[in-house]
Amino acid sequence: MSRTPVWKSIALTLTDDIGQGRYDTGSKLPAEAQLAARFGVNRHTVRRALADMAEQGLVHARRGAGVFVAARPTDYPVGKRIRFHQNIRRAGRVPSKKVLRLEILAADPREADALRLEPGAPVVVYEGLSYADDHPVALARTIFPADRLPGLIPALAAHDSITAALRAVGVEDYTRRETRITAKLATATQALHLRISEGAPILRTTGISDDLNGVPIEFGRTWFAGDRVTLTVGDD
Repeated sequence: MSRTPVWKSIALTLTDDIGQGRYDTGSKLPAEAQLAARFGVNRHTVRRALADMAEQGLVHARRGAGVFVAARPTDYPVGKRIRFHQNIRRAGRVPSKKVLRLEILAADPREADALRLEPGAPVVVYEGLSYADDHPVALARTIFPADRLPGLIPALAAHDSITAALRAVGVEDYTRRETRITAKLATATQALHLRISEGAPILRTTGISDDLNGVPIEFGRTWFAGDRVTLTVGDD
């Protein structure tokens, strides 16, 4: 009879530890030396077990920091109405956001084209980090036409939700005109914010949203941690 390889047995034991809640989502596993001592093996065997778990999406390594339990992927609908807080709550998780940048700049040619502005027109630049259960899942850069939305900067500063901020300046509803999804590799800065390894797979969405009169009010890019979010495409 064939025996289970030692590395596989270690992977199964650690997977069971995670399943039993001994290690929470986002928590750090013991160092390789500690695991090697626990199982009576060398570090190479432990490394092989952790690599197998990483391939299954159970853990992820953070360069220089260790190996962490991966968050379970969250279904994130992409349709005509994309609302971060609503999507995360539907998945049974708690949403939150952190503002990284909020200022008025001159629109570059691509931003101006998307928002039907003259190049150099003033735009509100919002950059933020989105969390599900305190775990970062997305990094976003969103551009708004400043002259069409007076008062938006204080509204974005006051509200945790972009939807709530837009409502505060008179946009009762808006819909996504188009969304493009592209696979990318995380840059060093993106990896730092999302707590993933540099070069890890991420999903980038690029979208334009219009108000109910068909006037563009939002152009944005969002980078999702590939092992934490599953983008689902629908009509709503």
